[in-house]
Amino acid sequence: MAFNRGDKVEVSSKEEGFLGSYYPAIILSAIGKNEFLVQYMTLLTEDGSRPLREIVDAGDIRPEPPEIPVTRFAILDPVDAYDNDGWWVGTVSGKNGSKYDVYFETSGEETVYPVAQLRVHQDWINGEWICSQPIHC
Repeated sequence: MAFNRGDKVEVSSKEEGFLGSYYPAIILSAIGKNEFLVQYMTLLTEDGSRPLREIVDAGDIRPEPPEIPVTRFAILDPVDAYDNDGWWVGTVSGKNGSKYDVYFETSGEETVYPVAQLRVHQDWINGEWICSQPIHC
């Protein structure tokens, strides 16, 4: 997919401990055919003085997914949970009042989130968004 300067995107991390996470960023420029310079919207440089910039492979970038309004989830719904400055892929494993337990397969951890920190999980496949939960889409 071709990205242009200023496009809002999400960048996946392949680092150990960060698998299954996506971080909001903006395309600053193309670097050749398969790489882009991005500026993260939520990650800062080590000294915390400015937004982190990084050259990333095109295969690790996807467009910002469309927002799907939702007010509740069911057990076993695939979701993205906003935590530690990015979106993490998980599965709803329980409900406690107005909060949801989310299980993360990549780490084996389970964490509680309010619905405001969750979104319907969508996959970017062959240039289009595929919703994991047709009932919400």
